[in-house]
Amino acid sequence: MSTTSDFPQGFGEVAERLRRSTVHISSGGRGHGSGIIVKSDGMIVTNAHVAASGRLVVTLWDGRSFQADVAARDTRHDLATLRIPATGLPAAKLSDSNQLRVGELVIAIGNPLGFIGALTAGVVHAIGPLHGLGPRRWIQAGVRLAPGNSGGPLADAAGNVIGVNTMVAGRLGLAVPSNEVARLLSGNRAQPLGVVLRAVRVSAEGRERLGLMILELSPDSAASRASLLPGDILVGSEEQFFSALEDLEDALEGSSERVLRLRFLRGDPGKIRTVAVRLGVGNSVAA
Repeated sequence: MSTTSDFPQGFGEVAERLRRSTVHISSGGRGHGSGIIVKSDGMIVTNAHVAASGRLVVTLWDGRSFQADVAARDTRHDLATLRIPATGLPAAKLSDSNQLRVGELVIAIGNPLGFIGALTAGVVHAIGPLHGLGPRRWIQAGVRLAPGNSGGPLADAAGNVIGVNTMVAGRLGLAVPSNEVARLLSGNRAQPLGVVLRAVRVSAEGRERLGLMILELSPDSAASRASLLPGDILVGSEEQFFSALEDLEDALEGSSERVLRLRFLRGDPGKIRTVAVRLGVGNSVAA
């Protein structure tokens, strides 16, 4: 891990500015996470799984708290935007994550294990896909993350946000690139299944595969009508197992009413179940 002496002069001021743009998010007593103020009029970015359920309360660096509304969700990339009734907030600057290079110094701010505004620093180890999580790009950095860091900023040495911290793989922190945040801010397409997902590794039919664990279901969504439950792990469609996070989104493409058969695990990891999800209107039946 790098020390502050590795960073340009004025790093303390950079870190303090980033702290003021980082918020604490609580979810009805069910969990805690972090978020990033991206617009001074109360727009905040966090992980979709941080904003998955409950009464969301956002606490700013100055101690003020606000109830937040979910403005948009991108479950494909585990991102969400929140709105709070506040103005004149210190917004962080999003940088172009495509310009990030391996070996660059980065800092992460968050609220791990109850420590508000905790800072950790390190270097970028890799940028790209990670085995078992499909072909999507991750920023993989040597920063120490813990529960509560999710949704907080990963920034360069100048304090520009280049990613949203999401989870830990091995000893590396994984962050969603900031360019995905920019795409979400430019417009969000609702996911027809109505779920919040997290990628996990599972064993199915004798092989390690990609699974998509359901963290939350929207009321009266296609998934809830199909009797899917939080904790169920989607592993594929009727045609094939998922090998990438994008495979589910591809299977959900289309606007007409239709039935999509999905394979999933519930409880017994050796038993693959099938559910028929009716997309559009109507009911669905689990098998």
